[in-house]
This record gives sequence, structure tokens and C-alpha cells, in this order.
Amino acid sequence: MPETVLLKGVRRYGEGEPVDVLAAEGVIAEIAQGITPPEGADVIDAEGHVLLPGFVDLHTHLREPGREDTETVATGSAAAALGGYTAVFAMANTDPVADTAVVVEHVRRAGEAAGLVDVHPVGAVTVGLKGEKLAELGTMAESAARVRMFSDDGLCVHDPLIMRRALEYSRALGAVIAQHAEEPRLTVGAQAHEGTQAARLGLAGWPASAEESIVARDCILAAHAAARLHICHVSASGTVDVLRWAKQRGTQVSAEVTPHHLLLTHDRLDTYDPVNKVNPPLRTGADAKTLREALAEGVVDCVATDHAPHAEQDKDCEWQAARPGMLGLQTALSIVAETMVRPGLLTWRDVARVMSERPAEIARLADQGRPIAEGEPATLTLVDPDARWTVRGAEFASIAANTPYEGMELPARVTATLLRGRVIARDGRIR
Repeated sequence: MPETVLLKGVRRYGEGEPVDVLAAEGVIAEIAQGITPPEGADVIDAEGHVLLPGFVDLHTHLREPGREDTETVATGSAAAALGGYTAVFAMANTDPVADTAVVVEHVRRAGEAAGLVDVHPVGAVTVGLKGEKLAELGTMAESAARVRMFSDDGLCVHDPLIMRRALEYSRALGAVIAQHAEEPRLTVGAQAHEGTQAARLGLAGWPASAEESIVARDCILAAHAAARLHICHVSASGTVDVLRWAKQRGTQVSAEVTPHHLLLTHDRLDTYDPVNKVNPPLRTGADAKTLREALAEGVVDCVATDHAPHAEQDKDCEWQAARPGMLGLQTALSIVAETMVRPGLLTWRDVARVMSERPAEIARLADQGRPIAEGEPATLTLVDPDARWTVRGAEFASIAANTPYEGMELPARVTATLLRGRVIARDGRIR
């Protein structure tokens, strides 16, 4: 049922004088100062808060089907809504793998049943993520799920012929191929960023060249196929150089960086705590600095969480046996505020670009990442820029609690999320 919501005293994109924003019938009906609340309207006092378009996450692991003990589409949707997200892309490495119309349609229906955010299934590039045979890309694209992003994330599409064919097919489908860039022959047994820290800790190294070489190869293939390529979770300085070169040549390549690669480094591995184990691994302070600068410059297009819930037994174990991945949906905005806004690398308007507008463009979502203007969809995120809060993984909406930020005090917090005029999250609770 349509809601009428009045946001009082907000600053659009963190700019200008405070205004009131009235949402009715799913759209922004009026923006002005001193709007009188209509009868029955839900009035949110948001004086001093920043109003942004709803966030879009191109890289989320919802674990359903197959690992509902760690996350479901419903619990992941709740975490997304609380984190300010209004659309998420659910990766294909489920069990069974999302490589057929049946599985992607199941994920889409589960998202619709949860009713909190728009859940877009990502289809696998290859059957079973094995990298040997193309999956049914056309069938998934034409299914009720309308898949427009394909990825074997968690594994690299390492065969150049398979990758070339995937790019060619994706062009015809109006889709994008999202690549987990990791040359597998260079990362056999890898456990941490290859460098002095890994050597000192006795951990097998994951060289940056394993990422850089695949990105360079795939940029060349994408250019020849005139297709769109998206690079997942960029982690290395050298990758930024390759992306800059490819974009200067006119290659249709986009890239994402995770919040954890903006903030955390391999120095955290001293404790051997598997909560810090992630793929690609945490790298050096110099890499993190380059990634922050690249995001500000636009060489790296957007922020994506790579939200990866894991059961306690898959993380509370010895390092070698632990699964890689971290929670990200409910902390992403705060990490971006800490690493990018506070140092002056991004304004709040820029945050809208890297967390909403650009991801929506990459995914070609017509109704997400829209301007905050009258007549536009009331799909919005309200942020208290002055808030301080302490991370407690057990309090998250996710079933899992594997956050590397446990106990950290972080700046800025999402206070409300609206999806097409409906308040889906407010003050840390799902509506």
C-alpha cells in the first residue's frame, strides 16, 4: 500500500540549505521548505541529515540456495536495507550454482517475497563455475529473472577462449561480464598477499600480478569484442594502472573496490585471525592508498561490498582451513565515510556517485540511482553524518557475524531507507 512520508530538514547530497522532501505514491512529490505534513503522513525529523539516492550493491553473496545456515535472501535483504541499499546483485556461487533459469528465478522470487530491496540474480558464466563450458546465458537473460550480469565470482574465468565467447554473447544480450580476476596458476595454495608479511607469517603468497594479468587480458578481449567488462573487488595498485590505460583506449570496462580494501591492510594478519581472510587478500598500505585515490579519480568506478557471510565453524578455525570473506552491507557507508569523506577525498555528492548512481549505470537499472528531484522515484537513503557507533556483529541482520570491524567505532550511520516511497528500514530496524 503506498505510503506518504515527509522527511523534514534534510540536505540533499549534503549540500545547500535544509529542505523538506515529501514522498507520495512512490515518487518524490515535493521538495521545499516548511511543507505541511499531509493527513496520515509518516513524518521523519531528519534535521542535519544527508539525503542520498538508495545504494546499489553490484556484489553480494546471499548464500541461498544451499547455505541458508549462513544467510538467506530475506536476511541479506534486511542487512542491505539497514545499510542503506535498495538494490543488490546476488552472486551465482550458490548450491546449486545459479547457472540455469530455474535457480536465478528462485533467487528473484525469494527477493520479491522478502520485499525489502530489489534482488537481482547474477548468472554464472560457466556451468557449475567450472570454467569449462558456457552456461545458458541467453536462457537466463530471457527468463523471468531478466539476468543482465554474469559472473563466476569466487573463481576466475581463466580460459581466454571461454572469456572471449562470454564477452561476445554478453554484448548481444545487453549484459555485462563481472570477472573475479585471479590467474589460478599463480595462486595455488595462496593464503595472503605475497610480500614480507606473508613470508614472516609462513603463509603462501597471493601475488598482485595474478590479478593484474587477468585484468589486462580481459580488457584487451573486451575491446576486441566491443563488450562490457566489470572487474570485481580491485585490490592492487598495478590493476589501477591497467584500468587507467584501458579506459584511455576507450575500452568499456568498469571496476569496483570493496570497503575493506579501502581501509584494512595485511598488517592485520599478525594475529592469524581468520576474520581477516578474504579473496583477493588484504594488501599493503600503499595499495589501499592507491585504491582510495583511484576511487576519487573515477578510475575505479564504484564501491561494492562483496558481502560474504560464513558460519562460525568456517571462520573460527585455523587460518588455512578458514573460508575467505567478510560481512559488508551494514558497515559499507561508514567505511566509505571514514576512508573517503573524512579525509576530503569524496563529498557526499560523490558518495551518491560511487554507491548509487554509477553502480546503477553499470547494471543499467533505470529506476535506481536517480536524481533527488520532484517526479523521481522516492528510493532514498537518509544518513546521519555526525553519528558515531560501535560495530557488533551479533547485532547485524545477517545470520553470520564475521565482521573484521568488531568493536570499532565508526562515523556516519544510515537512519532510514526508502524503496519507491515505502520506508523499509528506520533507526536500525526493519519496518
